[in-house]
Amino acid sequence: MRASSLKIYSAGDFVSIIKPFNAIIPTAETAPKTACVPYDVPYESEVRREIELNPLSFLRVTRPEAEFPPDSDPSEEELFQKSRENLEAMLANGILQEASGPSIFIYRLTDGGRLQTGVVACCPIDEYDNGLIKKHERTRPDKVHERTEHMIAVRAQTGLIFLAFRNTDEIRSAIAAETADQPMFSFISRDDNVKQEVWLARNPQSLIKGFAALPALYIADGHHRAESAAECRRRLKNDNPNHTGNEEYNFVMAGMFPSEALAILPYNRVVKDLNGLSAQEFIIRLGEKFIVNESEVKNPENPGQIAMYLNRRWYLLTYNVEYIRDPGPIERLDVSILQNNVLGPILGIEDPRTDKRISFVGGRRGTAELERLVDSGDFKAAFSMFPTSIEDLLAVADLNEIMPPKSTWFEPKLKDGLFIHRI
Repeated sequence: MRASSLKIYSAGDFVSIIKPFNAIIPTAETAPKTACVPYDVPYESEVRREIELNPLSFLRVTRPEAEFPPDSDPSEEELFQKSRENLEAMLANGILQEASGPSIFIYRLTDGGRLQTGVVACCPIDEYDNGLIKKHERTRPDKVHERTEHMIAVRAQTGLIFLAFRNTDEIRSAIAAETADQPMFSFISRDDNVKQEVWLARNPQSLIKGFAALPALYIADGHHRAESAAECRRRLKNDNPNHTGNEEYNFVMAGMFPSEALAILPYNRVVKDLNGLSAQEFIIRLGEKFIVNESEVKNPENPGQIAMYLNRRWYLLTYNVEYIRDPGPIERLDVSILQNNVLGPILGIEDPRTDKRISFVGGRRGTAELERLVDSGDFKAAFSMFPTSIEDLLAVADLNEIMPPKSTWFEPKLKDGLFIHRI
C-alpha cells in the first residue's frame, strides 16, 4: 500500500491514485473521424490536409492554426477562441457527447500483431507535483505556456498523458475481465492503420484497488501536457477563492499502460550546420571518439552505434566504449553519447531543447525522412539512433534523473479526440 497525503477518493480503505471522470467522448459512429494524432506530431501542412479531407477531425480543436489562411498570423487569443468554438460545435452537433456519469475506460491499440491495453482515468495532479508520477524529461517553457493557455481557453484537457506502470497480476486480471465484452468503439485509424478499441469499465473499483498498490507511475509521453495541467491547476486554484481540492482542474486525464507492452522507436536528429566545419573536418573530429565507416546501415542494430547521413552518404559511428567508465543509466544512452560527444563539444548545440539549429524526427517517418530533409538543403546532417529501451527509461525515472530531450518515441501514439476531460 502506498503511503500518501492524498485525499481518499473512493473504494473503501485504500488510497486511490486513479479516479473516474465525466468524460466527453465521440459516438461509435463518429469516433473513427474524430480520432487523430497528438497535437505535436504532424507538420502544419499535414494538419491542413487532414482537416480538408476530414472536417470532423479533432485536430480542429488541438491545432486551430490550420483553420486560418496559411499566410495569416492569428493571435494566441484568436487561435484558442477557434479551439473553443470548434469543441462546442462538436458537442452541439452530436459529434461528441457526455459519457454517462463518472467513468473509467479500457483502451486497446493493436499494431500488427502487438496489443497494448491500458486504463484511461484521472490522476491527482498532487501525485505529479509530489513525484509519484515520475518524469524523465525537462519541458520547454514556451510549449508549456502554449498548452496551458489552450487548456484554460477551452476549459478542458484535450489529450491523454501517456503513463507507464510495472504490471501486476491484479491489474492484469482486472483489465482482462473488462475486455471480455464487446467494446463501445472499435475501428482502424486511417493515419497509422492501428486498431483502436475502447471499453467502459463495468467494475472500476477493481482497477482503482489495483493501481493503489503501485509505487509509481511513469510519464512515457506527454511531459508538456502534464506540466501544463499542473500550471493550469495552479492558476485556476489561485483564481478560485472557494477552492476545495475536489475541482476537476485538480486532476489530469491519463492513459496508463503496462511497460511490458510498450514499444519505443528511434527519435532521430537533424542539424542545420556543422558549426563552421567542412564535412571532412567534421568526420575527422568524429574519429576522436568513434570508429567511422561508410556503410549501408541506416538503422543501428546495437547500442553504441549511430548512423549518420551527410553529403548523400551514410556512415556508421561506433562509439569507443573506453570513453565511458562505469556508465550510469543516463551516460550509456545513445542519445547521451551523441549529445555529450558530438552535438555539444563539436557542433556547439549545448541545449537541444532550445537551440534552433537542431530538429527531431520521430517514429514512423524513418530514415527516408532524414534523407529528404538533408537532401533538400534545409539540414546538413542527420543522425539515426538506436532506440532507448523502456527499462532504461524506468531506471532513469526511478533515480529522479533527466534524460536528454527527445530520447523516446512511443508507437503507436494514443489518439486525441477519443477522450476529453472538462476542468
